[in-house]
Amino acid sequence: MKKRVLSAIVAFLIFIPIFLIGGTLFNVAFYIVTILGIREFMKIRDKKIPDFIRFIVYLLITLIYFSNTLNNDLSFNIDYRLISSLFIVILLPVVLYHDDKVYGVLDAFYLLGGLLFLSFSMSLFYLYRSIGLNLLVYLLIITIITDSYAYFIGRLIGKNKLLEVISPNKTLEGTIGGSLVGTFVGVMYYITFVSNTVNIFKLIIISLFLSIVGQLGDLFFSAIKRKYNIKDFSNIMPGHGGILDRLDSIIFVMLAFTFIITKL
Repeated sequence: MKKRVLSAIVAFLIFIPIFLIGGTLFNVAFYIVTILGIREFMKIRDKKIPDFIRFIVYLLITLIYFSNTLNNDLSFNIDYRLISSLFIVILLPVVLYHDDKVYGVLDAFYLLGGLLFLSFSMSLFYLYRSIGLNLLVYLLIITIITDSYAYFIGRLIGKNKLLEVISPNKTLEGTIGGSLVGTFVGVMYYITFVSNTVNIFKLIIISLFLSIVGQLGDLFFSAIKRKYNIKDFSNIMPGHGGILDRLDSIIFVMLAFTFIITKL
């Protein structure tokens, strides 16, 4: 527990100034987070990705991330030449290696999915921060409060397992309680710091939707860990796991909010 608390304090001391300053510093910081995330994504496989392929993945995710964040709007913009390069350099090595034990078809499509998923979702952090700090904090609050209270309520009164095959410790009571508290706190924060002219009923529905999607995102990443029989994606934050362990829920909240941002 001491190690967990200490690593959380260090993380807060690093990221709070980055969140407050925003701009280029924030963009570069989340680029580093993106690189660490794709690194975890590659390392959890039961075989090592060839060094040349890993280098190409790092290069491509850099190009995709910055091509999107520099546009600063809700359009996911990738040059067709970059897309063509992505397909060629990830798929063609399957033929060149011609050995599934080294690099096969499933590896190639696994990396394609991871590249597009992480580069797009991580770039949303910068996009929402550029719109406004309070908007980003609203999304983070929904996620953090939902996850925290889902855990505490589940431990306190949870009896019915939610999806034991994926996450044995999650309960239906914790899920419902976490969403209710997360929605309430999120709504209160939004009308206090973001806008007090918003339709309150619409805001409640949106916040509840985001809270539920966040918990589903957590289950999705838990399914990945269960698939590869690992407890955490890495140990970059002692007691907390890796980048993807900490951002699992908020990534899906960010993705879901793209459908809603113009409705508030």
